Amino acid sequence: MDGVVIGQVAPIVEHMREHVEEPRYVTTDEDTVFSLLVKRAARTPDDTIAEWQDDDTHQWRGATATEMLSRVREVAKGLLGLGVKAGSMVLIYSPTCYEWGVADFACAAIGAVVVPVYETDSAKQTAGIVEEVDPVIAFAGGFQHAQTLEQIRAAHPGLKYVFNFKADGLDAVADFGQNVSDEILDAAIARIKADDLLTVVYTSGSTGKPKGAMLSNRNYTHIVLNGYEILRGMLYDDNRLLLFLPLAHCFARYIQYVCIGGCGVVGYIPDAKHLLADIRSFKPTYLLGVPRVFEKVYNAASQKAGAGVQGHIFALSVKHFVKWSKDEQSGHGHSFIDRMAHSFFMATVGKSIRSALGPNLKWLACGGAPLNVDLAHFFNGMDDITFIQGYGMTETAAPMLVNWEDDNEVGSVGKPGPGMGVRLGEDDEIELTGPNVFLGYYKQPELTAQAMTADGWIKTGDLGRIEDRGFTYITGRKKDIIITAGGKNISPAPMEDVIDTCPIVAHAVVVGDGKPFVSALIELDPEMLHSWLEGQGLDPDMSLAEASGNDAVRAFVQQYIDQANANVSRAESVRKFAILDEEFNQEHGTLTPSMKVVRPKVLQRYTAIIEEDLYAPKPSNKPLPTTAKIIDSTVATVKKSSEQVKQASEQVKQASEQMKASVSDSIASVSEKIKKTKNEADEAEEVESAEATADELPDQSAGENNEE
Repeated sequence: MDGVVIGQVAPIVEHMREHVEEPRYVTTDEDTVFSLLVKRAARTPDDTIAEWQDDDTHQWRGATATEMLSRVREVAKGLLGLGVKAGSMVLIYSPTCYEWGVADFACAAIGAVVVPVYETDSAKQTAGIVEEVDPVIAFAGGFQHAQTLEQIRAAHPGLKYVFNFKADGLDAVADFGQNVSDEILDAAIARIKADDLLTVVYTSGSTGKPKGAMLSNRNYTHIVLNGYEILRGMLYDDNRLLLFLPLAHCFARYIQYVCIGGCGVVGYIPDAKHLLADIRSFKPTYLLGVPRVFEKVYNAASQKAGAGVQGHIFALSVKHFVKWSKDEQSGHGHSFIDRMAHSFFMATVGKSIRSALGPNLKWLACGGAPLNVDLAHFFNGMDDITFIQGYGMTETAAPMLVNWEDDNEVGSVGKPGPGMGVRLGEDDEIELTGPNVFLGYYKQPELTAQAMTADGWIKTGDLGRIEDRGFTYITGRKKDIIITAGGKNISPAPMEDVIDTCPIVAHAVVVGDGKPFVSALIELDPEMLHSWLEGQGLDPDMSLAEASGNDAVRAFVQQYIDQANANVSRAESVRKFAILDEEFNQEHGTLTPSMKVVRPKVLQRYTAIIEEDLYAPKPSNKPLPTTAKIIDSTVATVKKSSEQVKQASEQVKQASEQMKASVSDSIASVSEKIKKTKNEADEAEEVESAEATADELPDQSAGENNEE
């Protein structure tokens, strides 16, 4: 294959089983993560490269490429002065911040291996990682994290120092490097090559115990440098990235490297608590997030529109933007009426959403979990916004399937980046290959072997299909497949995607493995529930427990379950659902730090609800909703009437039997009398006897009527 032209592939009638893209940029041994910063500083030394908010004033402060490189070198010298060397483990237990980025690049410079820990991980989880990797130093993102690490350090003599970012920890590290010369540092940097281990990233654990994925410099730099080739406008050209995703996540690390290696500015913020305000002040050109971020933006706009005229306009705009995006994707033109409608909806709904996202925003990128297709089209249908979806995993250093700048199939997770490939294995499981695929699981060679195929492709555990041009669609999770008692195989993801679009639903978990029908567990979003209740004239301070049994809440959720059911057969449809009275969280293990639902933990925690409420209902002490009372009353009335009819029927039957017996006896008696008098009676006597017989007979018509 001589070069690659986007979108040109051999014509195929049936869906593909494999698609591999030729590389655009072939990495060399010198393409390390640290080299991205060095080249940027040489290319644009005075350009601002990073910004962060001052803790006291909340004003944005910045650093140029030269200043960041200088700071990274200072810290790298300090690490060498502390005895850290290539291969040494360095733990970072902190939310996203500028100091995190500096420490990351400093470790990469000298070959120290960064082991990130989610800021939300418990002391026990952190101690487990420390036990496994045995770090020599650790960085903390605040005093609470520092205290946790100090307690862990007491039992791990190998962990010599803990430095707190919030207590001038980087300055303290730099002080240890005063006697380390530039020559010594440069020599250490020169020894690091692209295939050297860069980091050990522990998976968030949505499918079980976290595993440490070993990733090299090349794993990252291949997708960074080739990403510039297919999404240049978004990833390389002048851009501003608001980074609120945890840097403990592979995707956040990747996009940090992309921004610094291109012409971007990274705006570091610790979380998304004040996202809209931060967007207004930072003015990003692109925004990255998991589906829940975009669902919240949509739901907030929907709630703001309300249920009146504005709400009607919003509902119409949704249909319009979705259709507009789909028409453009299919190459259909827009009629004059459509263009007029587009101008109207952009001036009303579109303008409001554009205002919330900032004046510079041109790209929205989503990954990490399935997103409702129409929601993606809704955003993509607005002027000057391109909605990009991608797919990857910790073991592939984040995204390796992605929609390209000039080849974007909304609803798909894209196609392989240059030099990478996707194929369908057994049972249509997605398998991946490329220079970005990890080195293996730390200290777990057997587990590594299980994750790989015989020819070196990694198995993802996800199910999918590959369209003719190489675009991949995720259809479900292999381990999540539900097999009902009737033998029906069902992927819960498509159903959950639709139910999740309900503004007051945080997560839906479809269940039914081994059961006679499909059901769902519903987790409510307290923030959106409050707004919705207020808009409905209901008590906005209603607790989750109260809301779980509220008729209006259940009816609203039912609307979205009906929408999900409309897309599937009756055997796949959700027949019953239970609204939970609590949120999923990391403490219970039902949610990962990256906001993914841990299905096995959910099924385990809510076993009683599944077994007793959804599939084997038991009497409840809770007061029944009005609708349930009406139904129960109606059922009781029907049951009582049925019993009365049954009793009447028995009485009629008994009377009928008695009447039949009486008639038989009378006939037998008459017959005897006739026999005795037959020879003696004359004609007149026979008549009289007949009349007497008739008098003895019961009223036949009355008997027949009773039997009827």
